[in-house]
Amino acid sequence: MSTPGLIQLDVHLTDADADAALRSDVARGLTARPKELPPKWFYDTRGSELFEKITELPEYYPFRTERALLIDSVADIARSSGADTVVELGSGSSTKTRLLLDAFAEAGTLRRYVPQDVSESALRGAVDELHREYPALALHGVVGDFTRDLDRLPGADPGGKRMIAFLGGTIGNLLPGPRHEFLTHVRGVLEPGEQLLLGTGLATDPAVMVPAYDDAAGVTAEFNRNVLYVLNRELGANFEVDAFSHVALWDAENEWIEMRLRASRDMQVRVRDLDLDVSFLAGEEMSTEISAKFRTEVVDEFVTAAGFEPTRRWIDPDERFALSLLTAA
Repeated sequence: MSTPGLIQLDVHLTDADADAALRSDVARGLTARPKELPPKWFYDTRGSELFEKITELPEYYPFRTERALLIDSVADIARSSGADTVVELGSGSSTKTRLLLDAFAEAGTLRRYVPQDVSESALRGAVDELHREYPALALHGVVGDFTRDLDRLPGADPGGKRMIAFLGGTIGNLLPGPRHEFLTHVRGVLEPGEQLLLGTGLATDPAVMVPAYDDAAGVTAEFNRNVLYVLNRELGANFEVDAFSHVALWDAENEWIEMRLRASRDMQVRVRDLDLDVSFLAGEEMSTEISAKFRTEVVDEFVTAAGFEPTRRWIDPDERFALSLLTAA
């Protein structure tokens, strides 16, 4: 039972866990053909600061489009859901979720907020700030990886129900197989009738989409290369960061933006802590992130396959972003 004003923090992801995951991902990715690195390793302190700058760029429409859509639709979302617990996956600073918290509080149902994030320090800071702003709200932070720790989320109060929010179009960073596994996992932790609020970028003109990931100021390029700084610092690698250029392109067949790092010349890279030597040829590209953009019928297909029933959907006037309220069948 949620207690008004109570703060809890569960830690299921330690520094040792994160280090082991980094080592595993890098060893696998740098020996794959073609090479790849998961986008979650962009987000050290510097990477997070760079991403904040990206959200303010004129080319980067997804952040402001989703925020404007939330502002327009949160009251309707709260009325349609009726949940008393709002869970947010990958909450970060919980900025957008304040819109949801205010709307659910106004609707009279909100009792508890459950932010989940991989960073314990970021989550503690967010929870402390939210407690000052919402002193009567029960707060239950969960430090964990949303791809594996969903079963650690607190259950619903007796007679209550939860709505999980997965915003920012982050679902688009998952390949189709992992996307299905993730959504099936989400469905598995929800009781029938509980809900998922899913943010998805929509496929639109490539002339609009590509610059959002390849801005004129070069901020996204620095963000992309930041993963190499992380490997140099955390694993004793010797990447010459400036020898890699940023590439962003639209893959029309798969309907996603793909970000890559392209080697400017032949080079040998040593990853000391993995005892790994890696060769790059001039022009060789390493995949670092995809950002899939969807058609609404495709969204309905993959959420239905994972055990959800599409309930309501809100789309911005330019049809670039969608918020879908999905109910666990």
